[in-house]
Amino acid sequence: MKMFINGASVDASNGEVIEVINPATGAVVDTVPAAAKEDVDLAVEKAAAAQKIWAGVPVYEKAEIMYRFLELVEEHKEDLAQTLSQETGKPITEARAEIGNIPIAFKAFSEKAKHLYGETIPAGMEAGQDKHVLITKREPIGVIACVIPFNFPCDLFDQKVAPTLLAGNAAIVKPSTDNPLTLCKLTALLGEAGVTPGAVQIVTGRGSKVGAWLCANKDVHAITLTGSTEVGIETARTAADHLAHIALELGGNDAFIVLEDGDVDLAVEELIWGRMYNTGQVCCASKRFLIHKNRVEEFTAKAVERIKQLKQGMPAEESTQIGCLISEKAAIKVEEQIKLTVEQGGKVILGGTRDGAFIAPTVIADVPKTADVAVDMEIFGPVVPIIAFDTTEEAVEIANGSKFGLCGCVFTENMKTAMKVCNALECGGTIINGASFFRSFEMPFGGYKYSGIGTEGVMSTFDEVTRTKTIVLKNII
Repeated sequence: MKMFINGASVDASNGEVIEVINPATGAVVDTVPAAAKEDVDLAVEKAAAAQKIWAGVPVYEKAEIMYRFLELVEEHKEDLAQTLSQETGKPITEARAEIGNIPIAFKAFSEKAKHLYGETIPAGMEAGQDKHVLITKREPIGVIACVIPFNFPCDLFDQKVAPTLLAGNAAIVKPSTDNPLTLCKLTALLGEAGVTPGAVQIVTGRGSKVGAWLCANKDVHAITLTGSTEVGIETARTAADHLAHIALELGGNDAFIVLEDGDVDLAVEELIWGRMYNTGQVCCASKRFLIHKNRVEEFTAKAVERIKQLKQGMPAEESTQIGCLISEKAAIKVEEQIKLTVEQGGKVILGGTRDGAFIAPTVIADVPKTADVAVDMEIFGPVVPIIAFDTTEEAVEIANGSKFGLCGCVFTENMKTAMKVCNALECGGTIINGASFFRSFEMPFGGYKYSGIGTEGVMSTFDEVTRTKTIVLKNII
Protein backbone atom coordinates (compact mmCIF):
# COMPACT_ATOMS: atom_id res chain seq x y z
CA MET A 1 0.00 0.00 0.00
CA LYS A 2 1.14 3.54 -0.68
CA MET A 3 0.60 7.00 0.71
CA PHE A 4 -1.65 9.43 -1.17
CA ILE A 5 0.02 12.81 -1.68
CA ASN A 6 -1.00 15.53 -4.13
CA GLY A 7 -3.47 13.24 -5.88
CA ALA A 8 -1.04 10.34 -6.45
CA SER A 9 -0.12 7.11 -4.72
CA VAL A 10 3.51 7.40 -3.62
CA ASP A 11 6.23 5.61 -1.66
CA ALA A 12 8.42 7.23 0.95
CA SER A 13 11.20 9.28 -0.60
CA ASN A 14 13.76 7.11 1.19
CA GLY A 15 12.06 3.87 0.15
CA GLU A 16 11.57 2.69 3.73
CA VAL A 17 8.47 0.68 4.67
CA ILE A 18 6.69 -0.63 7.75
CA GLU A 19 5.02 -4.03 7.89
CA VAL A 20 1.35 -4.18 8.84
CA ILE A 21 0.73 -7.34 10.85
CA ASN A 22 -2.51 -9.29 11.30
CA PRO A 23 -2.55 -9.45 15.13
CA ALA A 24 -4.60 -12.65 15.14
CA THR A 25 -2.25 -14.67 12.94
CA GLY A 26 1.04 -12.81 12.98
CA ALA A 27 1.05 -12.76 9.18
CA VAL A 28 2.13 -9.68 7.23
CA VAL A 29 -0.93 -8.16 5.56
CA ASP A 30 0.95 -5.51 3.58
CA THR A 31 3.49 -2.75 3.97
CA VAL A 32 3.14 1.03 4.07
CA PRO A 33 5.73 3.75 3.51
CA ALA A 34 7.66 5.02 6.52
CA ALA A 35 7.45 8.67 5.51
CA ALA A 36 10.52 10.87 5.78
CA LYS A 37 10.27 14.44 7.03
CA GLU A 38 10.52 15.76 3.47
CA ASP A 39 7.47 13.64 2.55
CA VAL A 40 5.46 15.20 5.36
CA ASP A 41 6.64 18.70 4.47
CA LEU A 42 5.71 18.09 0.83
CA ALA A 43 2.24 16.92 1.83
CA VAL A 44 1.69 20.09 3.87
CA GLU A 45 3.02 22.29 1.07
CA LYS A 46 0.70 20.68 -1.49
CA ALA A 47 -2.22 20.82 0.95
CA ALA A 48 -1.74 24.55 1.52
CA ALA A 49 -1.83 25.22 -2.23
CA ALA A 50 -4.73 22.86 -2.93
CA GLN A 51 -6.83 24.21 -0.07
CA LYS A 52 -7.21 27.57 -1.76
CA ILE A 53 -8.57 25.85 -4.88
CA TRP A 54 -10.78 23.41 -2.96
CA ALA A 55 -12.23 26.23 -0.84
CA GLY A 56 -13.52 27.85 -4.04
CA VAL A 57 -15.54 24.77 -5.02
CA PRO A 58 -19.22 25.47 -4.22
CA VAL A 59 -20.58 23.53 -1.24
CA TYR A 60 -23.16 21.71 -3.34
CA GLU A 61 -20.38 20.46 -5.62
CA LYS A 62 -18.34 19.32 -2.62
CA ALA A 63 -21.39 17.37 -1.46
CA GLU A 64 -21.79 15.79 -4.89
CA ILE A 65 -18.16 14.65 -4.72
CA MET A 66 -18.81 13.12 -1.30
CA TYR A 67 -21.74 11.20 -2.78
CA ARG A 68 -19.53 9.93 -5.60
CA PHE A 69 -17.10 8.78 -2.94
CA LEU A 70 -19.93 6.83 -1.29
CA GLU A 71 -20.67 5.10 -4.57
CA LEU A 72 -17.05 3.94 -4.68
CA VAL A 73 -17.21 2.79 -1.05
CA GLU A 74 -20.30 0.73 -1.87
CA GLU A 75 -18.48 -0.83 -4.80
CA HIS A 76 -15.49 -1.79 -2.64
CA LYS A 77 -17.21 -2.35 0.72
CA GLU A 78 -16.34 -6.03 1.17
CA ASP A 79 -12.69 -5.48 0.30
CA LEU A 80 -12.58 -2.57 2.75
CA ALA A 81 -14.18 -4.67 5.50
CA GLN A 82 -11.84 -7.60 4.94
CA THR A 83 -8.83 -5.27 5.03
CA LEU A 84 -10.07 -3.64 8.23
CA SER A 85 -10.63 -7.00 9.92
CA GLN A 86 -7.24 -8.37 8.89
CA GLU A 87 -5.18 -5.39 10.00
CA THR A 88 -7.13 -4.65 13.19
CA GLY A 89 -8.17 -8.06 14.52
CA LYS A 90 -11.82 -7.09 14.92
CA PRO A 91 -14.47 -9.64 13.90
CA ILE A 92 -15.47 -9.38 10.25
CA THR A 93 -19.06 -8.65 11.28
CA GLU A 94 -17.90 -5.59 13.23
CA ALA A 95 -15.64 -4.53 10.36
CA ARG A 96 -18.58 -4.63 7.95
CA ALA A 97 -20.65 -2.56 10.37
CA GLU A 98 -17.93 0.08 10.55
CA ILE A 99 -17.70 0.32 6.78
CA GLY A 100 -21.49 0.49 6.74
CA ASN A 101 -21.32 3.65 8.87
CA ILE A 102 -19.48 5.62 6.20
CA PRO A 103 -22.60 6.56 4.19
CA ILE A 104 -24.46 7.56 7.36
CA ALA A 105 -21.73 9.97 8.35
CA PHE A 106 -20.83 11.46 4.97
CA LYS A 107 -24.47 12.06 4.04
CA ALA A 108 -25.19 13.74 7.36
CA PHE A 109 -22.14 16.00 7.24
CA SER A 110 -22.92 16.86 3.59
CA GLU A 111 -26.43 17.98 4.48
CA LYS A 112 -25.19 19.98 7.45
CA ALA A 113 -22.58 21.71 5.28
CA LYS A 114 -25.31 22.95 2.97
CA HIS A 115 -27.04 24.61 5.91
CA LEU A 116 -24.17 26.49 7.52
CA TYR A 117 -25.85 29.85 7.24
CA GLY A 118 -24.44 33.12 8.47
CA GLU A 119 -26.24 35.49 10.80
CA THR A 120 -27.23 39.15 10.68
CA ILE A 121 -27.04 41.71 13.46
CA PRO A 122 -29.47 44.44 12.40
CA ALA A 123 -28.90 48.12 12.96
CA GLY A 124 -29.99 49.52 16.31
CA MET A 125 -29.28 46.48 18.47
CA GLU A 126 -27.03 48.52 20.75
CA ALA A 127 -26.35 52.17 21.46
CA GLY A 128 -24.29 53.84 18.76
CA GLN A 129 -25.04 51.14 16.19
CA ASP A 130 -28.12 52.71 14.60
CA LYS A 131 -26.67 52.93 11.10
CA HIS A 132 -24.58 49.77 10.88
CA VAL A 133 -25.49 46.24 9.81
CA LEU A 134 -23.24 43.28 10.63
CA ILE A 135 -23.27 39.92 8.87
CA THR A 136 -21.29 36.79 9.68
CA LYS A 137 -20.03 33.90 7.54
CA ARG A 138 -18.12 30.66 8.10
CA GLU A 139 -14.72 30.26 6.49
CA PRO A 140 -12.30 27.31 6.44
CA ILE A 141 -9.35 27.29 8.80
CA GLY A 142 -6.89 25.98 6.20
CA VAL A 143 -4.83 22.80 6.47
CA ILE A 144 -6.05 20.36 9.11
CA ALA A 145 -4.16 17.34 10.43
CA CYS A 146 -6.56 14.47 11.14
CA VAL A 147 -4.83 12.11 13.58
CA ILE A 148 -6.75 8.84 13.82
CA PRO A 149 -6.30 5.92 16.27
CA PHE A 150 -6.46 2.19 15.63
CA ASN A 151 -9.68 1.20 17.34
CA PHE A 152 -12.32 2.72 15.01
CA PRO A 153 -10.26 4.11 12.13
CA CYS A 154 -13.10 4.38 9.62
CA ASP A 155 -15.63 5.87 12.04
CA LEU A 156 -13.12 8.51 13.04
CA PHE A 157 -12.08 9.11 9.43
CA ASP A 158 -15.77 9.90 8.87
CA GLN A 159 -15.94 12.22 11.89
CA LYS A 160 -12.83 14.18 10.96
CA VAL A 161 -12.32 14.10 7.20
CA ALA A 162 -15.90 14.62 6.00
CA PRO A 163 -16.51 17.95 7.83
CA THR A 164 -12.94 19.11 7.24
CA LEU A 165 -13.35 18.79 3.47
CA LEU A 166 -16.93 20.00 3.29
CA ALA A 167 -15.95 23.18 5.15
CA GLY A 168 -13.33 23.92 2.48
CA ASN A 169 -10.22 22.83 4.36
CA ALA A 170 -7.48 20.49 3.21
CA ALA A 171 -7.22 17.27 5.22
CA ILE A 172 -3.99 15.40 5.91
CA VAL A 173 -4.73 12.03 7.50
CA LYS A 174 -2.26 10.43 9.90
CA PRO A 175 -3.50 6.89 10.61
CA SER A 176 -2.29 4.52 13.29
CA THR A 177 0.85 2.62 12.33
CA ASP A 178 -0.85 -0.62 13.41
CA ASN A 179 -3.67 -0.48 10.86
CA PRO A 180 -3.31 2.21 8.18
CA LEU A 181 -4.38 0.15 5.16
CA THR A 182 -8.13 0.76 5.11
CA LEU A 183 -7.63 4.51 5.52
CA CYS A 184 -5.10 4.55 2.68
CA LYS A 185 -7.77 2.99 0.48
CA LEU A 186 -10.49 5.43 1.62
CA THR A 187 -8.25 8.46 1.05
CA ALA A 188 -7.44 7.32 -2.48
CA LEU A 189 -11.16 6.82 -3.14
CA LEU A 190 -11.83 10.42 -2.15
CA GLY A 191 -9.24 11.48 -4.70
CA GLU A 192 -10.87 9.26 -7.31
CA ALA A 193 -14.24 10.82 -6.49
CA GLY A 194 -12.98 14.27 -7.46
CA VAL A 195 -11.49 16.02 -4.44
CA THR A 196 -8.90 18.55 -5.61
CA PRO A 197 -5.44 16.88 -5.73
CA GLY A 198 -3.65 17.80 -2.52
CA ALA A 199 -6.83 18.67 -0.61
CA VAL A 200 -6.98 15.19 0.91
CA GLN A 201 -3.81 13.24 1.63
CA ILE A 202 -2.52 10.48 3.90
CA VAL A 203 0.97 10.11 5.36
CA THR A 204 2.06 6.90 7.08
CA GLY A 205 4.75 6.07 9.59
CA ARG A 206 5.44 6.10 13.30
CA GLY A 207 3.43 8.66 15.22
CA SER A 208 6.45 9.68 17.26
CA LYS A 209 8.08 10.86 14.03
CA VAL A 210 5.52 11.38 11.27
CA GLY A 211 2.76 12.57 13.57
CA ALA A 212 5.13 14.91 15.36
CA TRP A 213 6.49 16.35 12.09
CA LEU A 214 2.97 16.88 10.79
CA CYS A 215 1.56 18.56 13.88
CA ALA A 216 4.63 20.76 14.33
CA ASN A 217 4.52 22.12 10.78
CA LYS A 218 3.60 25.80 10.99
CA ASP A 219 1.45 25.55 7.87
CA VAL A 220 -0.86 23.11 9.65
CA HIS A 221 -3.55 25.41 10.97
CA ALA A 222 -5.61 22.95 13.02
CA ILE A 223 -5.22 19.49 14.55
CA THR A 224 -8.04 17.10 15.34
CA LEU A 225 -6.77 14.09 17.26
CA THR A 226 -8.30 11.05 18.86
CA GLY A 227 -5.87 9.09 21.00
CA SER A 228 -4.36 8.69 24.43
CA THR A 229 -4.32 11.52 26.94
CA GLU A 230 -0.51 11.49 26.99
CA VAL A 231 -0.30 11.96 23.22
CA GLY A 232 -3.06 14.57 23.36
CA ILE A 233 -1.22 16.69 25.91
CA GLU A 234 2.02 16.52 23.90
CA THR A 235 0.13 17.45 20.73
CA ALA A 236 -1.49 20.41 22.47
CA ARG A 237 1.95 21.67 23.45
CA THR A 238 3.11 21.30 19.86
CA ALA A 239 0.04 23.11 18.54
CA ALA A 240 0.57 25.97 20.98
CA ASP A 241 3.94 26.73 19.44
CA HIS A 242 2.25 27.99 16.27
CA LEU A 243 -1.24 28.66 17.68
CA ALA A 244 -2.89 25.87 15.72
CA HIS A 245 -6.49 25.22 16.66
CA ILE A 246 -6.78 21.91 18.52
CA ALA A 247 -9.61 19.44 19.13
CA LEU A 248 -8.84 16.39 21.28
CA GLU A 249 -10.83 13.26 22.09
CA LEU A 250 -8.72 11.35 24.58
CA GLY A 251 -8.85 8.56 27.15
CA GLY A 252 -11.66 7.52 29.42
CA ASN A 253 -12.47 5.34 32.41
CA ASP A 254 -16.25 5.42 32.19
CA ALA A 255 -18.35 4.45 35.18
CA PHE A 256 -21.21 1.94 34.71
CA ILE A 257 -23.52 2.49 37.71
CA VAL A 258 -26.28 0.05 38.68
CA LEU A 259 -28.43 1.41 41.48
CA GLU A 260 -30.42 -0.81 43.82
CA ASP A 261 -33.58 -0.54 41.69
CA GLY A 262 -31.70 -1.01 38.40
CA ASP A 263 -32.69 -3.70 35.89
CA VAL A 264 -29.82 -6.17 36.27
CA ASP A 265 -30.77 -8.25 33.24
CA LEU A 266 -30.77 -5.13 31.06
CA ALA A 267 -27.49 -4.00 32.59
CA VAL A 268 -25.84 -7.34 31.78
CA GLU A 269 -26.95 -7.15 28.15
CA GLU A 270 -25.66 -3.60 27.92
CA LEU A 271 -22.37 -4.80 29.43
CA ILE A 272 -21.94 -7.13 26.45
CA TRP A 273 -22.38 -4.24 24.03
CA GLY A 274 -20.62 -1.66 26.14
CA ARG A 275 -17.54 -3.62 27.17
CA MET A 276 -17.02 -6.57 24.83
CA TYR A 277 -17.51 -4.80 21.47
CA ASN A 278 -14.24 -4.36 19.58
CA THR A 279 -12.69 -6.57 22.29
CA GLY A 280 -13.06 -3.71 24.77
CA GLN A 281 -10.91 -1.31 22.77
CA VAL A 282 -13.33 1.61 22.92
CA CYS A 283 -12.66 5.07 24.35
CA CYS A 284 -16.16 5.38 25.77
CA ALA A 285 -16.55 1.74 26.77
CA SER A 286 -17.81 1.17 30.28
CA LYS A 287 -14.66 0.35 32.24
CA ARG A 288 -15.58 0.61 35.93
CA PHE A 289 -18.66 -1.36 37.00
CA LEU A 290 -20.11 0.22 40.13
CA ILE A 291 -22.86 -2.06 41.45
CA HIS A 292 -25.06 -1.51 44.51
CA LYS A 293 -24.03 -3.89 47.30
CA ASN A 294 -27.50 -5.49 47.36
CA ARG A 295 -27.35 -6.34 43.64
CA VAL A 296 -23.64 -7.05 43.15
CA GLU A 297 -23.89 -10.81 43.70
CA GLU A 298 -26.74 -11.14 41.19
CA PHE A 299 -25.03 -8.88 38.64
CA THR A 300 -21.73 -10.71 38.92
CA ALA A 301 -23.25 -14.17 38.48
CA LYS A 302 -25.36 -13.14 35.50
CA ALA A 303 -22.47 -11.25 33.89
CA VAL A 304 -20.23 -14.30 34.07
CA GLU A 305 -22.85 -16.60 32.59
CA ARG A 306 -23.66 -14.18 29.77
CA ILE A 307 -20.02 -13.54 28.86
CA LYS A 308 -19.38 -17.30 28.76
CA GLN A 309 -21.86 -17.51 25.87
CA LEU A 310 -19.72 -15.31 23.63
CA LYS A 311 -17.49 -16.95 21.05
CA GLN A 312 -13.95 -15.67 20.90
CA GLY A 313 -12.10 -16.72 17.79
CA MET A 314 -10.32 -15.75 14.62
CA PRO A 315 -11.60 -12.41 13.30
CA ALA A 316 -12.15 -13.77 9.78
CA GLU A 317 -14.71 -16.35 10.96
CA GLU A 318 -18.32 -15.27 10.53
CA SER A 319 -19.34 -16.71 13.90
CA THR A 320 -16.67 -14.91 15.92
CA GLN A 321 -18.05 -12.38 18.41
CA ILE A 322 -14.82 -11.35 20.11
CA GLY A 323 -11.52 -11.05 18.29
CA CYS A 324 -8.07 -10.09 19.54
CA LEU A 325 -6.41 -6.86 20.59
CA ILE A 326 -4.58 -4.68 18.11
CA SER A 327 -1.23 -6.27 19.01
CA GLU A 328 0.43 -8.69 21.39
CA LYS A 329 2.05 -5.70 23.05
CA ALA A 330 -1.39 -4.29 23.84
CA ALA A 331 -2.53 -7.66 25.19
CA ILE A 332 0.53 -7.92 27.45
CA LYS A 333 -0.32 -4.52 28.92
CA VAL A 334 -3.90 -5.63 29.67
CA GLU A 335 -2.57 -8.84 31.24
CA GLU A 336 -0.33 -6.77 33.50
CA GLN A 337 -3.26 -4.53 34.47
CA ILE A 338 -5.34 -7.57 35.41
CA LYS A 339 -2.50 -8.86 37.63
CA LEU A 340 -2.15 -5.44 39.29
CA THR A 341 -5.89 -5.32 40.02
CA VAL A 342 -5.66 -8.74 41.67
CA GLU A 343 -2.68 -7.58 43.73
CA GLN A 344 -4.78 -4.62 44.87
CA GLY A 345 -7.60 -6.82 46.15
CA GLY A 346 -9.62 -8.00 43.14
CA LYS A 347 -10.43 -11.63 42.40
CA VAL A 348 -10.53 -13.04 38.86
CA ILE A 349 -13.63 -15.21 38.52
CA LEU A 350 -13.62 -15.51 34.73
CA GLY A 351 -10.84 -15.34 32.17
CA GLY A 352 -7.67 -13.49 33.03
CA THR A 353 -5.55 -15.36 30.51
CA ARG A 354 -3.68 -14.31 27.39
CA ASP A 355 -2.72 -16.12 24.20
CA GLY A 356 -0.67 -13.88 21.94
CA ALA A 357 -2.86 -10.87 21.11
CA PHE A 358 -5.95 -12.61 22.48
CA ILE A 359 -7.18 -11.73 25.97
CA ALA A 360 -9.94 -13.97 27.35
CA PRO A 361 -13.00 -11.94 28.45
CA THR A 362 -12.33 -11.31 32.13
CA VAL A 363 -14.46 -10.54 35.18
CA ILE A 364 -12.75 -9.31 38.36
CA ALA A 365 -14.90 -9.29 41.50
CA ASP A 366 -14.39 -7.56 44.86
CA VAL A 367 -12.35 -4.71 43.41
CA PRO A 368 -11.80 -2.08 46.11
CA LYS A 369 -12.59 1.52 45.28
CA THR A 370 -8.97 2.38 46.05
CA ALA A 371 -7.60 0.14 43.25
CA ASP A 372 -5.97 1.85 40.28
CA VAL A 373 -8.66 0.59 37.91
CA ALA A 374 -11.32 2.21 40.09
CA VAL A 375 -9.69 5.60 39.55
CA ASP A 376 -7.37 6.39 36.63
CA MET A 377 -6.14 3.11 35.12
CA GLU A 378 -7.86 2.68 31.76
CA ILE A 379 -7.95 -0.97 30.65
CA PHE A 380 -8.24 -1.16 26.86
CA GLY A 381 -9.52 -4.73 26.68
CA PRO A 382 -12.46 -7.03 27.53
CA VAL A 383 -12.14 -6.70 31.31
CA VAL A 384 -15.02 -6.13 33.77
CA PRO A 385 -13.82 -4.89 37.20
CA ILE A 386 -16.75 -4.91 39.66
CA ILE A 387 -16.82 -2.41 42.54
CA ALA A 388 -19.58 -2.46 45.16
CA PHE A 389 -21.04 0.70 46.70
CA ASP A 390 -23.52 1.53 49.47
CA THR A 391 -25.25 4.73 48.39
CA THR A 392 -25.92 6.68 45.23
CA GLU A 393 -23.76 9.47 46.58
CA GLU A 394 -20.87 7.06 47.03
CA ALA A 395 -21.25 5.78 43.46
CA VAL A 396 -21.10 9.33 42.10
CA GLU A 397 -18.09 10.09 44.30
CA ILE A 398 -16.22 7.04 42.96
CA ALA A 399 -17.18 7.89 39.38
CA ASN A 400 -16.01 11.49 39.71
CA GLY A 401 -12.80 10.49 41.49
CA SER A 402 -11.12 9.81 38.14
CA LYS A 403 -9.08 12.34 36.19
CA PHE A 404 -11.06 11.20 33.14
CA GLY A 405 -14.52 12.43 32.19
CA LEU A 406 -15.54 11.02 28.83
CA CYS A 407 -18.89 9.30 29.42
CA GLY A 408 -20.85 7.49 32.11
CA CYS A 409 -24.13 5.68 32.64
CA VAL A 410 -26.68 4.77 35.28
CA PHE A 411 -29.32 2.03 35.58
CA THR A 412 -32.39 2.82 37.65
CA GLU A 413 -36.19 2.72 37.36
CA ASN A 414 -36.47 6.21 38.90
CA MET A 415 -36.03 8.88 36.24
CA LYS A 416 -35.66 11.65 38.83
CA THR A 417 -32.75 9.77 40.35
CA ALA A 418 -31.35 9.06 36.90
CA MET A 419 -31.36 12.73 35.99
CA LYS A 420 -29.79 13.62 39.33
CA VAL A 421 -26.94 11.18 38.72
CA CYS A 422 -26.47 12.31 35.10
CA ASN A 423 -26.25 15.93 36.18
CA ALA A 424 -23.79 15.06 38.94
CA LEU A 425 -21.40 13.02 36.78
CA GLU A 426 -18.38 15.02 35.61
CA CYS A 427 -18.27 13.80 32.03
CA GLY A 428 -19.24 14.83 28.53
CA GLY A 429 -21.94 12.24 27.91
CA THR A 430 -24.30 10.31 30.16
CA ILE A 431 -26.64 7.46 29.30
CA ILE A 432 -29.68 6.30 31.25
CA ASN A 433 -30.34 2.54 31.27
CA GLY A 434 -27.65 1.86 28.68
CA ALA A 435 -23.89 1.43 28.54
CA SER A 436 -21.67 4.48 28.17
CA PHE A 437 -20.64 3.19 24.73
CA PHE A 438 -23.09 5.38 22.83
CA ARG A 439 -22.08 7.64 19.99
CA SER A 440 -24.33 8.72 17.17
CA PHE A 441 -22.88 10.76 14.33
CA GLU A 442 -25.37 13.55 15.04
CA MET A 443 -24.55 14.14 18.70
CA PRO A 444 -21.69 16.27 20.00
CA PHE A 445 -19.18 13.85 21.51
CA GLY A 446 -16.32 14.86 23.78
CA GLY A 447 -15.06 14.69 27.33
CA TYR A 448 -14.33 16.71 30.42
CA LYS A 449 -11.07 16.93 32.37
CA TYR A 450 -8.30 14.75 30.90
CA SER A 451 -10.66 13.22 28.34
CA GLY A 452 -10.28 16.02 25.86
CA ILE A 453 -11.03 19.45 24.44
CA GLY A 454 -13.88 20.21 22.05
CA THR A 455 -16.54 17.92 20.59
CA GLU A 456 -17.16 15.98 17.38
CA GLY A 457 -20.43 15.26 15.61
CA VAL A 458 -22.71 16.66 12.94
CA MET A 459 -24.08 19.15 15.47
CA SER A 460 -20.71 20.56 16.46
CA THR A 461 -17.70 19.57 14.32
CA PHE A 462 -18.11 22.45 11.89
CA ASP A 463 -17.49 24.77 14.84
CA GLU A 464 -14.07 23.11 15.18
CA VAL A 465 -13.10 23.25 11.48
CA THR A 466 -14.30 26.76 10.55
CA ARG A 467 -13.70 30.35 11.59
CA THR A 468 -16.33 33.05 11.85
CA LYS A 469 -15.80 36.26 9.91
CA THR A 470 -17.85 39.39 10.54
CA ILE A 471 -18.48 41.83 7.71
CA VAL A 472 -19.58 45.31 8.73
CA LEU A 473 -21.77 47.42 6.50
CA LYS A 474 -20.97 50.77 8.10
CA ASN A 475 -23.45 53.62 7.75
CA ILE A 476 -25.57 51.51 5.45
CA ILE A 477 -28.82 52.77 6.98
